[in-house]
Amino acid sequence: MRRLVLFRHAKSDRPEGVEDHDRPLASRGKLAAGAMGEWMAEKGIIPDLVICSTSVRTRQTWALAKPAFEPEPETIYEERIYEARPDDLLDVIRETSSDVQTLMLVGHNPGMEILTGVLAESGEPDVVDRFEKKFPTAAVAVLDFEDEPWAAIEEKTAWLTTFVTPKFLGIHEE
Repeated sequence: MRRLVLFRHAKSDRPEGVEDHDRPLASRGKLAAGAMGEWMAEKGIIPDLVICSTSVRTRQTWALAKPAFEPEPETIYEERIYEARPDDLLDVIRETSSDVQTLMLVGHNPGMEILTGVLAESGEPDVVDRFEKKFPTAAVAVLDFEDEPWAAIEEKTAWLTTFVTPKFLGIHEE
């Protein structure tokens, strides 16, 4: 089985005069990022490789989440994830080595939300229901695939096993 974890960056701040790429996390986003990392580690959602957008808010999200994982996963910072369309994200996924069983992308909406919908054939009804309502900041979607190489991943071939938001976990980040 291959597992793809899509982790949307936590709540960011909008300081005046700061370009979008350089926007930092807000205080409540910092809280949620760390808590989501701890939750994933507790649930055994452990990435072998993390590919993170180069934006400040995604880098900060991952920096706060990754201490929950022992050992810390290999991380690549990839500018193509910033403001990426689903096709761009699929290209990044398909370039991943077949040695990687669990891949995490730390990125942005609308790409993360659309990609989840593009890849998920189905899922547990309550998980799909939560996903269809909203893909808020710091949300985590987990998609499981048959054991095909990443290069062979196609649309509508995944099972949406998990969709969790900070609010669902009682973290009021949103």
